[in-house]
Amino acid sequence: MSAITFAEEGEFETAKSMLKTKKRVLLAVDNSRIDQKTCTYALNTSQRIGSGIDILLVSDSAKDPAAPALQAFTGQLQAAGIAFGLIRRSGCLKQAILQYLEEEDNTLFVVIESQDSLQRHCPSTDKHLAAAWRQLKCPLVVVADGLKA
Repeated sequence: MSAITFAEEGEFETAKSMLKTKKRVLLAVDNSRIDQKTCTYALNTSQRIGSGIDILLVSDSAKDPAAPALQAFTGQLQAAGIAFGLIRRSGCLKQAILQYLEEEDNTLFVVIESQDSLQRHCPSTDKHLAAAWRQLKCPLVVVADGLKA
């Protein structure tokens, strides 16, 4: 309502700034396997929709140093002027995504490299995890190479 009031008074820039969303794209990556295509997809999409990026970095230990590919990607984000945050977790990528989405309600969608990367270090018999995954709170974008003949 406030934005409408400013627009009616001719303060269009103020109205637009009030309407800007704080929504973010979540790029979920495994530190041992960071695909440049997936990172580029997240960057390009973020630029088009005017959102920031949260990078969920999952590795064997939350204290593992970020892979060189991720360091290069964060440099690209800085050069492009895209706001980003880095969240470090260890263990199962699927569980880390669900935990992040429970804590943050401003996620437009999740970008991952492949379905295979979701299963690394995940218990295969966890029925609660499988049920929660089926009820994911936002769209999941899987960036993968096409099938080869």
